Amino acid sequence: MLYPRIGIRPVIDGRWGGVRESLEEHTMAMANAAAKLISETLKYPDGTPVQCVISSTTIGGGAEAAKCEEEFSTQNVVATLSVTRCWCYGSETFDMNPNTIKAVWGFNGTERPGAVYLAAVMAAHAQRGLPAFSIYGKDVQDINDHSIPEDVKEKILRFARSAVAVGWMKNKSYVNIGGISMGIAGSYCNADFFQKYLGIRPEWVDMTEIVRRITLEIYDKDEYEKALAWIKANCKEGFDVNAGKNLPDIIRKSKVVNPDKDWEFIAKMTIIVNDILYGNKKLDELGWHEEALGKNAVAGGFQGQRQWTDWLPNADFTEAIMASTFNWNGTKAPTAFATENDNLNGASMLLGTLLTASAPCFHDVRTYWSPEACERVTGVKPEGKAKDGFIHLINSGATALDGSGAAKDENGESCMKPFWEMTEADVNACLEATDWCRANYEYFRGGGFSSHFRCKAEMPVTMLRINIVEGIGPVMQIAEGYTANLPDEAHTPIDKRTDPTWPTTWFAPKLTGEGAFKDVYSVMANWGANHGVTVYGHVGADLITLASMLRIPVNMHNVPEDKIFRPHAWAAFGTEDSQAADYKACEKYGPIYK
Repeated sequence: MLYPRIGIRPVIDGRWGGVRESLEEHTMAMANAAAKLISETLKYPDGTPVQCVISSTTIGGGAEAAKCEEEFSTQNVVATLSVTRCWCYGSETFDMNPNTIKAVWGFNGTERPGAVYLAAVMAAHAQRGLPAFSIYGKDVQDINDHSIPEDVKEKILRFARSAVAVGWMKNKSYVNIGGISMGIAGSYCNADFFQKYLGIRPEWVDMTEIVRRITLEIYDKDEYEKALAWIKANCKEGFDVNAGKNLPDIIRKSKVVNPDKDWEFIAKMTIIVNDILYGNKKLDELGWHEEALGKNAVAGGFQGQRQWTDWLPNADFTEAIMASTFNWNGTKAPTAFATENDNLNGASMLLGTLLTASAPCFHDVRTYWSPEACERVTGVKPEGKAKDGFIHLINSGATALDGSGAAKDENGESCMKPFWEMTEADVNACLEATDWCRANYEYFRGGGFSSHFRCKAEMPVTMLRINIVEGIGPVMQIAEGYTANLPDEAHTPIDKRTDPTWPTTWFAPKLTGEGAFKDVYSVMANWGANHGVTVYGHVGADLITLASMLRIPVNMHNVPEDKIFRPHAWAAFGTEDSQAADYKACEKYGPIYK
């Protein structure tokens, strides 16, 4: 594939006769250092290093700017980082391509006025309607110092990481398998949002396509046998919540797949869903040429409830294993794949996993538990991360197995990892932490199995969600926090108050004492939908940068102000209220794909 690349533009004072010549070596060294930092630190979702393209010439004026643009035009450059150590000619040297995301790193040194150029070119970008990110180190460096200060590194990497996410999504598809689940607003796929804000082509596939492919055996039978054997060896069954129930006739007669055959059906369904999204060359060999192509997907979702689950096994295993960092073939890149085809949560899963490379965990944002309520119901007053209260995150049967927190880092601490760092021990630990409870027939008449685990780890995570608001468009919510571990005597009675076959995570957001993060109740009260996504780590600052690139305003977050990195022009919309300025700027500039 042609990977999205970061273009490095070494910008220089155009005056020949001593000035330019004295800066050539230093300027190219600056460009090479930036490219080296990006490529040695960041990876694409497939685990390969992010690629940079450096202009073959320094850029002292319009002719060389045009030559650089010509070079970049064939390299799928999604974003440019202009670097300079000196004064340059602003509007003659800047990146004026309206289709690239832009940043400028101006060297902080007293010998040459890099800061003056940075300010001038930011003014040019703002005046021409081409917003750019401004990067300028806090500490003065010597002219022959080619190192990158830590604060500059942080901004370069945040910019590049977010820009690569934008480029990775572009021209791929979100595959809606089925339609709208139970009237959930997020299941209504807004094609304009996906096209204009993410550069993604929405596609629709009826759920009957899965039945067709099972019936006509349009799948790799060797792959099926491998998957089924792995499931039987690694996916231990949990309790059957239906045991002993006198179920009404309408439920009993709706189970058309024999319970003993559920896993066989589910294995086929999972392989077929993956084929629909990504294609499969083996199908071409079998004579199914159209099916072999796939949908060029980057994400997807499955409607399930109720037209499917009222008579066929649910897709909980499919959804959980698609989003995990492993399956029967070993470790793999996670796929953002939404339960109930909540495609706004699917888009949130996608943005989260593109920034972190960790598995995106889909949740119902179920219940706020105050310390007092917890103590009243269980007799236990929560402590540690949960001391101020917590939110019950639980999905209707499908969450990435990585969300169990069973993987361990080099210090033996629970974590979630990119797939290329997952060890065999990590995979086995996640499988061991999960059992598969037979689906509750009262909810899922067609049966199936739900991933069931309890996240006992205390990990840093970030919860996010995109919502669409009439009159505004898409908005993003961000809540950094921690998974919490409740003692058994608190966990068990609370967990049993809802469906006990589903995976549970206790979430404690970081509080600021203000606004939506005044307390845990306020976080719950201000959350915009019934679903949310968690990804590993505190990545709210990265999400804010990415949202600004996509022109999606952020309506609540708990990220420290000094970590917020948006285009420099956002300050022109107001500096006292950064949230209001974000809204105004996003409205003014509009989505990046108009």
